Order: sequence, then structure tokens, then C-alpha cells
Amino acid sequence: MSDIDRMDHILPVGTLKIAALEGCRDLGMAVDRHLVESRKNSKNVYLEAAYLPGYIADSYLLDCHCPRFGTGEGKGQINDSVRGADLYILVDVCNYSLTYRVCGYENHMSPDNHYQDLKRIISAATGKAKRINVVMPFLYEGRQHKRSKRESLDCSLALQELIDMGVQNIITFDAHDPRVQNAIPLSGFDSFMPTYQFLKALFDTVEDFSVDNNHLMIISPDEGAMSRAVYFSNILGVDMGMFYKRRDYSTIVNGKNPIVAHEFLGDSVKGKDVIIVDDMISSGDSMLDVAKQVKERGAKRVFVCTTFGLFTDGFEKFDDFYEKGYITKVVTTNLNYRDPALLTKPYYAEADMTRFLATIIESLNHDQTLSKIETPTEKINELLLKMQNRK
Repeated sequence: MSDIDRMDHILPVGTLKIAALEGCRDLGMAVDRHLVESRKNSKNVYLEAAYLPGYIADSYLLDCHCPRFGTGEGKGQINDSVRGADLYILVDVCNYSLTYRVCGYENHMSPDNHYQDLKRIISAATGKAKRINVVMPFLYEGRQHKRSKRESLDCSLALQELIDMGVQNIITFDAHDPRVQNAIPLSGFDSFMPTYQFLKALFDTVEDFSVDNNHLMIISPDEGAMSRAVYFSNILGVDMGMFYKRRDYSTIVNGKNPIVAHEFLGDSVKGKDVIIVDDMISSGDSMLDVAKQVKERGAKRVFVCTTFGLFTDGFEKFDDFYEKGYITKVVTTNLNYRDPALLTKPYYAEADMTRFLATIIESLNHDQTLSKIETPTEKINELLLKMQNRK
């Protein structure tokens, strides 16, 4: 029985509508398929709601676009009615594959462009929709969340701007620092973790994957990822280790202090499988350095699990480390755009988040509690039981 089937019979907030921006169309269509299937075929259908207009539909996706003029300026258009709707706007600010023309030149969409398109769609719907919710898997400017000396606070400003525009709920995944929600303390902000999906991906792609203290260890690549690793290790009942970054604070390279070395704190990893868990792979240099050091300390296999696989410097380093045996699997979610070449890599495994996101949207549409979804301990225990029965 799915999470959607377990929910109580509560009337929805409004007619469900999903506006998937162009950079998030594939994710939006997959989520839409789960919602359509669950409402049409669920045995535990919402009897009171089933007769409401638009509750059971062939699709909940809106026809929306952000066309641009020759100067690069744009506008938001919604070609379907959203009056009285519970609107969910999906945006992937990391989708660099999209382009637009500016005075004859081709530009790639940046996070700033995607964020501006998000505001355009909100502007087109404000005053008509009953409630506006933004689903932004990778939180815009999430890494610029705190101030050091004279710096902008981009993430906080963006969150406040969205709330001022009428957004009531912001849904994101694995926020770089969830404390950024303090910028909007009176508004809805939820950050979900893909822990269960990581484990399921490893369970499905690694035949002899064992979860016990003698065969597995969780590693945090830095102090910022500690909370993720602590939850992972506690729910699995295995030991945890941590690397901390020793930086050169006397210089700045590409906007940050360069890493001098990674120092390890924890028990021996010799002969064990290791899961390195973090929120993202950007260039991948830091993650690969940690993987190499763990392998040199005697680890059996290294599995890298990150919510967002950005791979800003390409895949050559990962290919090389895979061939040398430093990494065995790289698991990322499908919440952001990924280069099609990544999907062909022998070391890559996908953690599918579409059904999970559909469950979140369905729960919010019915004003259901999200506590069980935010802490999937029960589902993880069920998965571990299946793993034990497989042996």
C-alpha cells in the first residue's frame, strides 16, 4: 500500500494544478502520472472528494510558458484557468541545457533566469489561485545562506521575495542549510531528505550489499553533512566517520578558500563498504578526494550518495576514479537536470524521487501531516527487512 493510499478522507484545499516550468517538464510529467494513477486506481479513493470537479483528471499539468523577446526579456503565460486552484509550481534552477536568443546570440539559462521565470508564473497566477506552492528541489542560492564580512544574503532575500508575492509553501530537498528558513519564520518551508531512495537504489543495484556494523560504515565528507550522516548511521545501526576540511584562509580562489587537506575522524574502515553522503556533487573534487582517502585506508567499496549531481566540471575525473577502483557507485536523485551522458555511466545509479514528490503534493493538497514523509523510518525498516530476507 502506498503513502497516498494511507491518507485519510479529507477534502482538498482546492483543485490540484501543477505548473511545471520548461526546465522541469520531465520531472513534472512523471509526478503527474503518479498523481493521475493514484487518484484513478486507488482502492482507498477519497469518496467525498471524488465527485468534486477536476479531482479525478487525465492530467493536472497546466499549459504555461515563458516566451522571450529578441532582447532577452521575457514574460510568463498561463493558458489554463487557475481560479480557486491549489497551484504547485515546479522549477529546476540548475537546468543549464535550455537556451534563449539575445540579439542574435545564444545564451544558456542560468539559475537567475530560472528564478525570474518562476516569479513570472507566480505573477501570472497571483489573485486567481487559491493557494500558491513552489516546489524548488535545488534551493535557489542555497549555498549563499550566511554572511561573511560584506556579502549578500541571496537565499534569504529570494525566500522573502517569494512570500511577499503570495507563495504560502516552499518545498525543497536537502537544503544546504535548513536554518535559512528563519528568513521566513511565519511561512511554510519543508526540506525533505532522500535517505530511503538512496538505500533502495543501492539495494537494487548492488547484489551483495550488506547493512551491519561489520560490513558498512557511513562517512560525512565535511562538518556540514554531519546531520545527514548521523541519521543514516543511526537508522542503519552502523558506525559513522567524518572528514573535516583544512582550508587556506589566506587566499580566495573562485570565491572560496581552497582546501589544503581532508582530515579523518572515526574508526577503521578497513574491509568495510563505505557510503559517503552529502547534499550535492558540484565539481566533485572534494568528494573524490574523500573517496580516495577512504579507499587508501582499506575500504572495500565506496558508494557516493548525493541528492544533486551537478557535475559542473564534467565526468572525466569520476570515470578515472571508477577505473582505478576508488568509487564503485555514484547515486543521485532525478530532481535536477542531468547530462544524458551521466545516465550511461556504469557507476551511476538513480534514486527516483517522482513518486515521493507526488506523495508530498497529494498530502499538501489535502492538508495532511508530513511528519511520516519527512522521517521515513518505517519505510527504511521495511526495506532493511527485505534485504535480510534476500540473503
